[in-house]
Amino acid sequence: MNNSFLSACKGQNTGRIPVWFMRQAGRYLPEYQRVRRRHSFLELCKRPDLCAEVSLQPVEILHVDAAILFSDILIPMEAMGLALEFRKGAGPVFPEPVRDQRALARLRIPEPEADMPFVLETIRLLRQQLTVPLIGFAGAPFTLATYVIEGRSSRNFLLTKKMMYREPALYHEILKKITACTAKYLTAQARAGAQALQLFDTWAGALAPEDYAVFALPYVREVLAELRRHTDIPLIYFANHGATLLPTTSHLDADVLGIDWHVPLATAISLVNAAEKPLAVQGNLDPLALFLPARQLETRIRAMLDAARAAHGYIFNLGHGVVPETDPESVRLAVDIVHNYQRPVQ
Repeated sequence: MNNSFLSACKGQNTGRIPVWFMRQAGRYLPEYQRVRRRHSFLELCKRPDLCAEVSLQPVEILHVDAAILFSDILIPMEAMGLALEFRKGAGPVFPEPVRDQRALARLRIPEPEADMPFVLETIRLLRQQLTVPLIGFAGAPFTLATYVIEGRSSRNFLLTKKMMYREPALYHEILKKITACTAKYLTAQARAGAQALQLFDTWAGALAPEDYAVFALPYVREVLAELRRHTDIPLIYFANHGATLLPTTSHLDADVLGIDWHVPLATAISLVNAAEKPLAVQGNLDPLALFLPARQLETRIRAMLDAARAAHGYIFNLGHGVVPETDPESVRLAVDIVHNYQRPVQ
């Protein structure tokens, strides 16, 4: 078993830097596209055999040091009782969003084994086949709330922020239910065999730091605290566009902090290292840097890896997910550059 990823999560400097990619199983891979052509996205998410297949593809093709469960952050919201559709050109849509007390009352806290057994079965299947650690994941409460309040993706989160400011009691009640669901869901993933858990706060960067502290941070802390009570596996928190939040997020009770590409890695590491409990860091190449010519890509990555020597444990990743237009050969090249990088073992 290649455990370099887990060692880095624990703050141990490994001889070879571990690497994996957010959205490493997905549309940029022809192998994934062949599976996807035969099935709708939701059908794919609910078929353990297919989820396991596409989760394994990047491990076998790219030789990354960790696999991440193939699923979608909105699966638990459907299990809470919300109809979920994936519409061409619109992405995920909740036709009946949660914007009042009546809609809130209909939300239930699902039981993962009963309501999302396909996710847990996928984890069990993967653990039988993988020779690298498996990462489970969920969306962070604020990010999930934006979808169920807006009804879909949003540019300015108008409805979410209006509720935050004008109906804070309703907003917080929604977040409490989503938080309870998220903590239960991730705990179930750990019990099924996930060896690390990542909390994706995709839209956290839409919040001003003072609003993040009130409307998102308490729920992130609650999820992490609940996971600490039930599991001892590494916990990763990633806030997209979260550079302005680093003075706060660097103090979370996580093991690893994911960094997006809007801040130099050295700056992020210095902020994280200044916390009372230094965290390992993960990141933070701009996903579109994978379009650079090979020599320039190597220069960019090597500069990041040089900066990462100051980190309390380091995992190479992108600052967000692989975009569908990316050439798989560029992703493979990035893996090779990282794996061939030499650094002293401390």
